[in-house]
Amino acid sequence: MGCELGKLAGRGHADNNGKLDEVGPPAQPPPVDSRLPLTAKQKYSMLASWKGISRAMESTGVCMFLKLFEEHAELISLFEKFKELKTKEEQANSLELQEHATTVMNTLDEGIKGLDNLDAFFEYLHQVGATHRRIPGFKVEYFWKIEKPFLEAVELTLGDRYTQNVESIYKITIKFIIETLIKGYDNANNANAPT
Repeated sequence: MGCELGKLAGRGHADNNGKLDEVGPPAQPPPVDSRLPLTAKQKYSMLASWKGISRAMESTGVCMFLKLFEEHAELISLFEKFKELKTKEEQANSLELQEHATTVMNTLDEGIKGLDNLDAFFEYLHQVGATHRRIPGFKVEYFWKIEKPFLEAVELTLGDRYTQNVESIYKITIKFIIETLIKGYDNANNANAPT
């Protein structure tokens, strides 16, 4: 009798009439959009670890900009509201810089949360990329200058949760976001080009 029950349990569940419902393998996560350079597992890990960042958006953003200006001091001149801030301390205490850092982090937050709907992701980040056309002196290659400071700020915020695997996922994700911003920037140029 025990053997028969074991066989039945292995094959499925009986309904009230004694019929068996076959139990298949565990459900797989839905396939990711082929345009996304992450696997389903990587996307899940990205969204899960991002929760730690979203609880510290302002501090992560300020850290990112401090690291950006440390490496590329010339870029501060693009920011009308805080271009006069020369020292790291002045920058760290600037309400204007904190406000801008939060805005940028909210943009990244929207982008990362949009990984579940790539049509909305592309539309949103193309629009953000296009708005950078209005910044006097902005060059498209400046988008890439935020990559390293972003990764350093995320590492600082996540601490020991920033494993090699998480780092790899963040590198893929920020590259994807920057490429999408650049496409929006370039498309805005093409839309404004004389025909």
